[in-house]
Amino acid sequence: MGLFSVSVAELLLLFSLSCVYVHGGIQTTLDGPFQPVTVPLDKSFRGHAVDLPDTDLRVERIVQGFEPEQISVSLSATYDSVWISWITGEFQIGDNITPLDPETVESVVQYGIYGFPISDEATGYSLVYNQLYPFEGLQNYTSGIIHHVCVTGLEPDTLYQYQCGDSSIAAMSDVYYFRTMPVSGPKSYPNRIAVVGDLGLTYNTTSTVAHLMSNHPDLILLVGDASYANLYLTNGTGSDCYSCSFSETPIHETYQPRWDYWGRFMQPLVSKVPIMVVEGNHEIEQQAENQTFVAYSSRFAFPSEQSGSSSTFYYSFNAGGIHFVMLGAYIPYDKSADQYKWLEGDLAFVDREVTPWLVAAWHPPWYSTYKAHYREAECMRVAMEDLLYKYGVDIVFNGHVHAYERSNRVYNYTLDPCGAVHITVGDGGNREKMAITHADEAGNCPEPSTTPDEFMGGFCAFNFTSGPAAGKFCWDRQPDYSAYRESSFGHGILEVRNETHALWTWHRNQDMYNNAGDEIYIVRQPDRCPIESKDPK
Repeated sequence: MGLFSVSVAELLLLFSLSCVYVHGGIQTTLDGPFQPVTVPLDKSFRGHAVDLPDTDLRVERIVQGFEPEQISVSLSATYDSVWISWITGEFQIGDNITPLDPETVESVVQYGIYGFPISDEATGYSLVYNQLYPFEGLQNYTSGIIHHVCVTGLEPDTLYQYQCGDSSIAAMSDVYYFRTMPVSGPKSYPNRIAVVGDLGLTYNTTSTVAHLMSNHPDLILLVGDASYANLYLTNGTGSDCYSCSFSETPIHETYQPRWDYWGRFMQPLVSKVPIMVVEGNHEIEQQAENQTFVAYSSRFAFPSEQSGSSSTFYYSFNAGGIHFVMLGAYIPYDKSADQYKWLEGDLAFVDREVTPWLVAAWHPPWYSTYKAHYREAECMRVAMEDLLYKYGVDIVFNGHVHAYERSNRVYNYTLDPCGAVHITVGDGGNREKMAITHADEAGNCPEPSTTPDEFMGGFCAFNFTSGPAAGKFCWDRQPDYSAYRESSFGHGILEVRNETHALWTWHRNQDMYNNAGDEIYIVRQPDRCPIESKDPK
């Protein structure tokens, strides 16, 4: 046999060894669908899901006058621009409040490439929001001045330094840093994207954020429920269960200073790592004149206009070769709704030659097997799943359920090699504690009448008509579409390696920083799963 003559068996062996080397022994979705796995509850670990008090040094106001605080970075639709946001001035809460005048302080960002002088400047806009209650005895709130500045003309994958504030009154921040996203292309990706949901501001939150920071992400996705200010009355009295403790209140109250505490705690992270947020149910925050989501829409900057959206509740953006679609579960989503029409147009315009990966995120999961919020978002699934399947969404991230769960590839409750992998990461650490019971366990299947979409007023969750659960509302075992589930606090990291392979790891708070509770390569198969091509328009 010649020097370069190799048998078929030897070639197959070499190929299999190369696969092991490339993937490091980590399973891929090509090895699935996997038999469902449930990790038993570790009863010794329930976490320390107790809110940080307002006396904690990490949430106290440490700036003076109109110096910036609660500084954060978020992305625009493409790599060449970012949003810088911050707050100046103090909030007010009580019976007699006088909103600050946004015109009294300028919104300026001075910036430059790291290693060179800070020589460029951008200006933006500012606002103040109120949380008002039309009932005697409830305390009203008015925010500090919230600033949003869009910095444009940036280079891709470049470290910038910046200061924000108003130099005319000697109220500029310290110097902070951020790195832009890489240019969009099939071989260009952020190194690590952190995904977390239902974060809150507890001692568990501090553990989650510490673990998350140790993984050095380039981008953070927060899939709803940030501050949990609505677990409090306006007088600052809080509870793990608002409806249990405060059932007689005339309106669902909130304690808005919790938003300011949350912004201060998060600043060391989000002043340098961009954070992209989508609304959760705890952001509803009803107030006078039936206004909702005012704090959410005011405090965060969104690339809505840049992505063709007219709403803060849904938008899209690129991060390298990934196109992200952020959707709203608490506004209309049926085919006649503006959101659906926008989504249809946004997906049709995605060029998978440029951004091969398509990732969607919203708050309540479509595929969760926990009793908590079981099939609550069924109307949204019925309305939108066909559209996401048509355009080949690869991964879906959700929160809402306070546990971790990863699905097999699934479409319409059926295993499908071209369906999305749905991942629930509602385990950030908030004070409502973990979800631990499963709907498929004896005695845990909820009554269908208890599962409607309360906010949207829809009911679509009926008994299954086919498959192993035909005629039933719940499976009598862990469903086939559920690959892995575990009740623990933590966060996830997405590392897209190339056009077809992305490493997903989920990290539990109780583990060492470099350990993964769940780990898998999510593999795209564009040849097997053809998708709609880019709209020629």
